[in-house]
Amino acid sequence: MWLQGLGKLLLVAFAILIAAPLLIVLFTSMKSTAQFYASPLGLPESFSFHNFKQLFTGQPMLRYAANSLIVTVSTVLLVLGLAVSIAYGILRSGRRLGGVVFALFAVGLMVPSQVNMIPIYTFIRQLGWSNSLTGLIVVSASVLLPLSVFMLSGFMKTLPREILEAGEIDGAGDWTLLARIAVPLCAPYLAAVSAFLFVIVWNDLLFPLLLLSSNDKLTLPLALLQFRGEYVTDYPMLLTGVVTTAISMIVLFVFLQRYFISGAMAGALKG
Repeated sequence: MWLQGLGKLLLVAFAILIAAPLLIVLFTSMKSTAQFYASPLGLPESFSFHNFKQLFTGQPMLRYAANSLIVTVSTVLLVLGLAVSIAYGILRSGRRLGGVVFALFAVGLMVPSQVNMIPIYTFIRQLGWSNSLTGLIVVSASVLLPLSVFMLSGFMKTLPREILEAGEIDGAGDWTLLARIAVPLCAPYLAAVSAFLFVIVWNDLLFPLLLLSSNDKLTLPLALLQFRGEYVTDYPMLLTGVVTTAISMIVLFVFLQRYFISGAMAGALKG
């Protein structure tokens, strides 16, 4: 009995540990700057949404949100299209050739993208894609492709080979097998990977900071840096932007949680 009580106590402590920072961020977004510096961890004097109104009236947040949405959706679609094709090719290429291709993408996971910042910037500038959403999309997709291939290759191995062989007997080619059999069967896995990629790209700050310079091209995480001053940081407005940015992630998880959980559980059980 005491073990169960200890377990419940640990769960409560863990829940408090997770909830406390979230509540601090939410309460801070409802304070003025003077209230925050007077009582950083205290409750707001009144639950006001003035900061949210000021955020959207004082800054072109809708433009920043549109930029983030364009970059995120385009990157996820591009990565998924390439990764699912490559993962299927690895599955169908045989153990030797497929193993070599898989190993090349696995090596890509070992190289941190941060060490390639200078070559990436130079290459994108030579292509004429600096300070453009196109260059950011291409760079983000290339960085996330090895991870996506690694994940989808594991999912592809769970496909019943009998179904693919039956399709071959009926005369279906590889593209038909991919589009009509492999992709529908991998739908929960694709949803899980897409949600994972969406979070990474939406919250990415490094590559927008490296590649974007004009205000009309900023993404949401990069736009939040405008509230950080050299001497004073407007934390209430900054955390208001954080709350606004996080809402999209919450909505995404609400709609895709069953696919995300089923895909993660299936990968764990099959692995």
